[in-house]
Amino acid sequence: MASPSVTDTETKPFSVLFVCLGNICRSPAAEGVFTDLVNESGLNSKFKIDSAGTINYHEGNEADPRMRAASKRRGILITSISRPIKPSDFVDFDLILAMDKQNKEDILEAFNRWKGRHSLPDDSHKKVKLMCSYCKKHDESEVPDPYYGGHQGFEKVCYSC
Repeated sequence: MASPSVTDTETKPFSVLFVCLGNICRSPAAEGVFTDLVNESGLNSKFKIDSAGTINYHEGNEADPRMRAASKRRGILITSISRPIKPSDFVDFDLILAMDKQNKEDILEAFNRWKGRHSLPDDSHKKVKLMCSYCKKHDESEVPDPYYGGHQGFEKVCYSC
């Protein structure tokens, strides 16, 4: 006798994509912090976690060394390699978290460009949210971009995640 089948919703991990401009500062930090929290909770088999950028300028690069250092000081290892967001992300991920309002607009513009050329669910745009809409400890509405600032900006971003 065949064993009962398990539905996709019971076996498919919940997938989260963190997105910033270049995918070398904020989104890798968020990916690293979230991955660490998930692993500490023993839930790593329940989640798929990744990060991407709205541009491909840094594609193939490691995260900014300043962000990796700030994260490492908190015991968070960032191992992601920069990549741009792609059409399949709207199918593969359950939640797409933008670091700021401009990133969110850019993600939605990409979705609107791609939906006519790719088989994307019409409601995929509903997956795109602001990262800070889930923050409970901080009042910021956006994760600030530390790239052109000093050391303290990377510390703040890493602490905010």
